[in-house]
Amino acid sequence: MPVVPPARTRNVRPLQFSARVAATGTLLLACGCAPAGRAPAVATERNSRWTYDHGGIVRGDAAYKDIALIFTGGDYGEGSGHILDALRRAGIRASFFLTGSFLAQPEHRRFVRRMVAEDHYVGPHSDSHPLYCAWEDRAKSLVTESFFRADLHKNIADLRRLEALGSGQTVYFVPPYEWYNTEQVLWSRKMGIALVNFTPGTGSNRDWIPEGHAGFVSSEVILADILKFERETSGGLNGFLLLLHLGSLRADKMHHQVGPLIDELSGRGYRFLRMDEMLPVQARKHE
Repeated sequence: MPVVPPARTRNVRPLQFSARVAATGTLLLACGCAPAGRAPAVATERNSRWTYDHGGIVRGDAAYKDIALIFTGGDYGEGSGHILDALRRAGIRASFFLTGSFLAQPEHRRFVRRMVAEDHYVGPHSDSHPLYCAWEDRAKSLVTESFFRADLHKNIADLRRLEALGSGQTVYFVPPYEWYNTEQVLWSRKMGIALVNFTPGTGSNRDWIPEGHAGFVSSEVILADILKFERETSGGLNGFLLLLHLGSLRADKMHHQVGPLIDELSGRGYRFLRMDEMLPVQARKHE
């Protein structure tokens, strides 16, 4: 995984929209993937209580002490069992976003089935984990819409073969490298998919960086930084989409800190939600 550029960790201001938001706090979004050549009708209203960056949703309602833990998995997934155990012990649900590489590894499939069985949200993270847009010029897309659609369709189909994303369930999508531009948001919307990304600020996403890399920090420091941010920042972690990885090359594994993180934030009064609970997007069937 490439070095995280400064643009990914800057503060993002909530956008204000004049479009009418439904009284329930949801917006209409078609569910799943539309058949080829037939785009679903997707409402363009955005929730004024959510935070957006380049059109993707990066934070839920900051008025409530709710957190969505999101875990992404690609080539590595050695922390999956430990993380699922920690979630089960705490009695909470989280959201997992998985690539084609993760799903293709036989040793990972039992974890996917367990994620589904234990009622976590399981969604796509792309099939081939491509870089959608240039690091140095975010507006420049590096993939075509047809490639984007085919790659994401395959990822979703593979997830459904493992019983994830059941009938009527809204599809949320964390882009590969957590890096995208407004074109990918539009393409996702045309497919009836909600593109979401982690809330910046805590540095939790550094947990993939291996020892010897200039950006490496220990898992204990990452945990301390998350808790310090919560303590010292107005609004704390309210509405946060807090991202961690299921595995990495590093020897100092962050998954050992997931249990203590959950315990500490629970003690501070936070409630843990799945993605579809944090960002309730009301799905409707294709015509």
